[in-house]
Amino acid sequence: MSSWTDFLASRGAIFDAEAVSRFGAPAEELAFAESGAIVCDLSPLAVLRVAGADAEGFLQGQLTNDVTALAADHTQYSAWCSAKGRMLANFLVARTDENAFDLYLPHSLIGSIAKRLAMFLLRAKVSIADTSAESVRIGVAGPAAADTLRSIASAIPPPHSGVRVGGGLLIALPAGRFFVRIDPGHAAELWEKLQHTARAAGFPVWQWSTIRAGVPVVTPATSDQFIPQVLNWDALGGISFQKGCYAGQEIVARTQYLGRLKERTFLAHVDALPPPAGARLFGAAFGEQACGTVVNAATAPTGGADLLVALQIAARERGDVHLGRLDGPPVQMLPLPYAIPAAIAPRGRMA
Repeated sequence: MSSWTDFLASRGAIFDAEAVSRFGAPAEELAFAESGAIVCDLSPLAVLRVAGADAEGFLQGQLTNDVTALAADHTQYSAWCSAKGRMLANFLVARTDENAFDLYLPHSLIGSIAKRLAMFLLRAKVSIADTSAESVRIGVAGPAAADTLRSIASAIPPPHSGVRVGGGLLIALPAGRFFVRIDPGHAAELWEKLQHTARAAGFPVWQWSTIRAGVPVVTPATSDQFIPQVLNWDALGGISFQKGCYAGQEIVARTQYLGRLKERTFLAHVDALPPPAGARLFGAAFGEQACGTVVNAATAPTGGADLLVALQIAARERGDVHLGRLDGPPVQMLPLPYAIPAAIAPRGRMA
């Protein structure tokens, strides 16, 4: 164990592998996430650093968003796609200085993504490295999150902006969530300050807050399955349709301007244990053929599980959706916290 995990254990953290699963009372932690503020260790959120004189140009030719528009200490959602336009991973990108970027993505993906991304370096002056051990990531979420953070920050930044705090950077995310990237030597002191007004919670509670924010997270079970628009990456600002070419760009652009999406990601609830990512959904109109896929799931404060599901739009409109099989637990649709862009009518074949 590291000094950081030792510290968390001394504060009551119970670990499941490398993640904090809880601080003793999961139901209470979820209640605070819904009505107050929580503070979470985000060690499962790994850091892939892409740095060097050619880092900006390299990422510009690989990722779905426009990294040239990204200012220092600011972030944007982005994704890396296969040649077929399917998301291999999605992440938060932060510019740390002129020639360095940090990509925050699940630890379960960082090894494969780093290895595959390095295959495209050729002669570019770029280094790709897992720098997760160089920082501690702490998440703060809940309706009272901003009030909690006023104990460490002079101002609360708007979404995708950051402000410097003692030994680190506070970054605001959409839907009232925040995380702090901080030097390990300052992490314990910061945690103590935040815990004065926020309830310590396990990583599953952070996952629930991410689901309720409508932000899908690609994991090994769903990697290389969905084009970005299916996972609402356009609605979340994770795609630039003005930038030049990048991996999978032709498919993404054709879907936007020539096709019509049959699937979108929706927020849902099921009265059952959280299903694994990749679990299938079924509807009577589709017979034995699956009509959707669970992208993310977490235990909900009221019991059961909240889900983000990639679902046939026709199945969403019909409303008769079940988990696992046609007679499985019914899936109840919930409103997303943002609007899904209206479908663009197909333009026909371009000259």
